[in-house]
Amino acid sequence: MKILIIVGMPAAGKNIARIYAGSRDMAYYSTGDIVRAEVKSRGLEVDSVTTSQVSDDLRGDDGLGVTRLALEEMLKSGAEMGFLEGMRSWQEIELIREKADGVVVAVVAPRGVRLERVCSRGRADDSPADFGDRDQREIAYGTAIPIALADAYILNTGSMDDAIRQLDIIVNS
Repeated sequence: MKILIIVGMPAAGKNIARIYAGSRDMAYYSTGDIVRAEVKSRGLEVDSVTTSQVSDDLRGDDGLGVTRLALEEMLKSGAEMGFLEGMRSWQEIELIREKADGVVVAVVAPRGVRLERVCSRGRADDSPADFGDRDQREIAYGTAIPIALADAYILNTGSMDDAIRQLDIIVNS
């Protein structure tokens, strides 16, 4: 199985992989979706603080718990190729590569562009006031390492169609 591992900072545009996968009937799993579903299943309010706490809880002592859940679902799907989104450490990349052919794709966008996206998208677990803290949390998780060591990059500063074209080139290479 080939897994495209989508990494990037908050609001960089990692969601283009979901759109791409959905339009091509490809498997797609997101650690963020797993965390948000767990927040709801616990009957908690979906906000940036609670989501962060549940994320830390699901990651467990080794930081790999939520990735294990997403990888398990991907492997059970039986798909030849699919997307895993939301990995934040190199250890998560190594875990995936133990089970499949993992290609790391970093979606990058400048900080100002990402902040504008947070302000405009209105997700319950996003907060413009907490944007800097969230960036620091992501960096503390180790997010910068998979971004720096990625196999391919999407510079997501243009249109969504442009980003999807970039992803299509990566998928088909």
